Amino acid sequence: MPTSSPFRVVRTLALVLAVAALGTACSARRPTPVAEPEYIHPDGPPANPFSPAVRVGNLVFVSGTLGTVGTGLTLVPGGISAETKQVMENIKRTLAAAGLGMDRLVKCTAFLADLKEWPAMNEVYRSYFSNGKYPARAAVQATLLSGARVELECTAAAK
Repeated sequence: MPTSSPFRVVRTLALVLAVAALGTACSARRPTPVAEPEYIHPDGPPANPFSPAVRVGNLVFVSGTLGTVGTGLTLVPGGISAETKQVMENIKRTLAAAGLGMDRLVKCTAFLADLKEWPAMNEVYRSYFSNGKYPARAAVQATLLSGARVELECTAAAK
């Protein structure tokens, strides 16, 4: 009966350990499944090629929102303060369609036609948040659609 050489035993043991290690490494690197996007349309099917909001996993991305009434591009009259109030109400309605409130906003970008109107926009914006829990925010001056004074896009953390 032939005996195994120590070299052969060590080589076989090394091969078994390598296969076991490879199996463990591969199982640890399996990709996490990505959540399917959910397209949120509080006013029904979109007239334009974008969704008011898209939910992916635990994030909801709210498209740039103007101070319009209804589904058209008619801005509320009254300037920056009235437009900001309507923008915030429109965002609030979009978030509600996703089952969320304004307290779930974590990041917003404000686009203003004139940065000199920043204080007036902030006065209205501030009133939609309590206890100093404001979303992270950036602001830029931009030329906006339909002569708007303000547009906001936001990201919310879903529950």
